[in-house]
Amino acid sequence: MSHEKVLIVEDEENERTGLAELVSSWGYRVETASDGAQGLEKAAQWSPSIVITDLKMPRMGGIELLERLAEERQTIAVILVTAQGTIDSAVQAMRMGAYDYITKPIETNRLRTILTNASELLATRTDREALRRRLRDTGSLGRLSGSSRKMQEIFRLIEMVAPSTASVLITGASGTGKELVARTIHDLSPRKGRPFVAINCAAIPETLMESEIFGHEKGAFTGALERRTGCFELAEGGTLLLDEIGEMPVATQAKLLRVLEDRKLRRLGSKVETPVDVRVLAATNKVPDEAVSRGELRSDLYYRLNVFNIHMPLLREHREDISVLVDVLLAEMSEKHGRKVGAVSEAVLNQFNNYSWPGNVRELRNTIERAVIVCDGGVIETKHLPPGFGQAPLRAVASDPDAVRLGVGTTVEEAEKMLILKTLEATSNNKTRAAEILGISLKTLHNKLKEYGSATQEAAVGKEEAPGD
Repeated sequence: MSHEKVLIVEDEENERTGLAELVSSWGYRVETASDGAQGLEKAAQWSPSIVITDLKMPRMGGIELLERLAEERQTIAVILVTAQGTIDSAVQAMRMGAYDYITKPIETNRLRTILTNASELLATRTDREALRRRLRDTGSLGRLSGSSRKMQEIFRLIEMVAPSTASVLITGASGTGKELVARTIHDLSPRKGRPFVAINCAAIPETLMESEIFGHEKGAFTGALERRTGCFELAEGGTLLLDEIGEMPVATQAKLLRVLEDRKLRRLGSKVETPVDVRVLAATNKVPDEAVSRGELRSDLYYRLNVFNIHMPLLREHREDISVLVDVLLAEMSEKHGRKVGAVSEAVLNQFNNYSWPGNVRELRNTIERAVIVCDGGVIETKHLPPGFGQAPLRAVASDPDAVRLGVGTTVEEAEKMLILKTLEATSNNKTRAAEILGISLKTLHNKLKEYGSATQEAAVGKEEAPGD
């Protein structure tokens, strides 16, 4: 039985009374108010930990009540009750700090789940305070590290959004740590003891995408020999990360949007809708507005996912964090490989600070891991770095044989094609590395090569992948 105090703010007397009786039957202590103004007075007097409030009310509505509670710095989980036609307002309220929303007519099981999660959130306050102390002392938050202004701002955003159920869109180039942000949000949320499921939309064939995400029934299509549980159901009660969301087929995006709105899914081949309680995070290395304008990302899905946005900077944009990251990665890789490597030489650190890091933190991690493995002492020296490390793969200078030279009249499509092929040449046809340098997904790179279609490109596609692809 919960001892949380729940204040119900609803102007319709019958709905207010019925909701109060329902919530009381679950063991919560309940008080009621007939509008936002009275709700604000009750909150000051009674100090509830959870407020369930209607969105539209006379004198003071739910949005204004949320704002006033925030102004008074009351730590309260606010749950908005909204009609189907005002969901956009509820989503906006979540940007302002509301915990969650539920649509009318209220589904009993859904409300009980929200209240349970909100109660667990309130119980994790002590854990979050410990994490804040660690952040102040070590510059680390969960799985992320950094003392720069850029990373401190990201930590602030993560702390703000993690306790809620709001969807988060994480943007940034490949290798910047988008999945680490998602895992940190999960670890700092009330869902931390439940599943975290990550799916890379760029790595799944279009024909299997819906089955992977929503699941399917036996016989739903040729080859469906048994029922398959999709990622949504695997993440039940926890968090689902849809990585490279811009690579998801538009038709599947429409079905995803419906699940996000209705919180129910239908497996392929099933006639039954299954309720789901999953927090959805999404990540992309594309510029979302540009992906929307190109028709790669549905605008309605973008706005639904982008309740909260966290953008990860390129590593070269916060070089002051390199030394911190090196220390963290050295400890991690030394433990992983059973080595005792405790530092890098000043010469190595200088090279790190002067390098452009086209592969971002992922490239730094791989570089440190390789160096730890080959290091024959306690300090990493320049001889332990990969051959040719620090030489930019492409430099746009006239004396550089690898430079891409464009003449007046070159079209954007032609320039893109030349850049992709030159990058592949510079990486010895390592497509994974080339995609990282170009800032596109591996799937996008393969699609581009197929588009070109000339014998030269077909030969390039047919070559054996370099190690690491």
